[in-house]
Amino acid sequence: MEKIAIVGAGLVGRAWAIVFARAGYPVMLYDTNPVTVERSLETVESSLKDLAEFDLIAETPSVIRARMSIAKSLEEVLAGAAYAQESTLENVDVKKKIFADMDAIAAPSTILASSTSTFMTSAFATEVKGRHRCLVAHPVNPPYLIPLVEVSPAAFTAPDVAQRTYDLMLAVGQKPIMMKKETQGFILNRLQWAMMAEAYRLVDDGYVGVEDLDKTLKDGLGLRWSFIGPFEVGDLNAPGGIADYSRRFGPMIYEMDNSEQSKARPWSDALLAKIEKERRQYMQVSDIGARSKWRDRRLMGLMAHKRAMELKDQSA
Repeated sequence: MEKIAIVGAGLVGRAWAIVFARAGYPVMLYDTNPVTVERSLETVESSLKDLAEFDLIAETPSVIRARMSIAKSLEEVLAGAAYAQESTLENVDVKKKIFADMDAIAAPSTILASSTSTFMTSAFATEVKGRHRCLVAHPVNPPYLIPLVEVSPAAFTAPDVAQRTYDLMLAVGQKPIMMKKETQGFILNRLQWAMMAEAYRLVDDGYVGVEDLDKTLKDGLGLRWSFIGPFEVGDLNAPGGIADYSRRFGPMIYEMDNSEQSKARPWSDALLAKIEKERRQYMQVSDIGARSKWRDRRLMGLMAHKRAMELKDQSA
């Protein structure tokens, strides 16, 4: 197994470390703040114990943790690495500098990938000398529980670099998609943010409260979307399949999407205050950390269930 470099060892970086180490790869982590790395590895150890509890790892937590090491410099973390996953601050100037630095240090064959959820590859790597080996591999947080990875090359990214990244993600148990061209927000966030925009509009216009809006997703659409996507939903929801569904509901969907109510609007301070007030009735800000851990354990249970069902389907 070739070495994987993790550049930026915060929330996303440490989650990536689990993904690669769990799959058998030696992983080295680097962060400009040494305390961040130490704390992240403590969190990793806790996460590995939770994964073991749900039978989501094939080895003991200590064996997986032993594949992770700490680098004291960017030179050390990149030395001998076949692939580098950057997860630094979400700031385009920071990305430009770190990619220029990584390109100057890393071996010519090393793939340089970013975890950014905001910037296209062309936004931070256009001026990089070795830009042909740069791309985005955007995960869903946390990637060791949610396997989707959006592989998003720029027009200047070498096709074999994009394919090698895609193949690596498959090899470590992720479920990658290959974007055909760049777009802001990639695919997942464009879908997620479109839904978020509509959720804010529905609350802003007085149709529903915050908690009931969340129930609509977690106790409604979310259950179905955990197994099938929107096109399969349409395919299964009309006797004649997706074409039949599109003919039946397409005009209504267009009318709703093109209505004055659906027009993009900024989120007012009054709306944000309303949403904040309603959310705080159910959870205090001080409880976010504990609730995040609760979320992760729920995701582990869901992942275990999905794996069991997939195995059952395969043996049927």
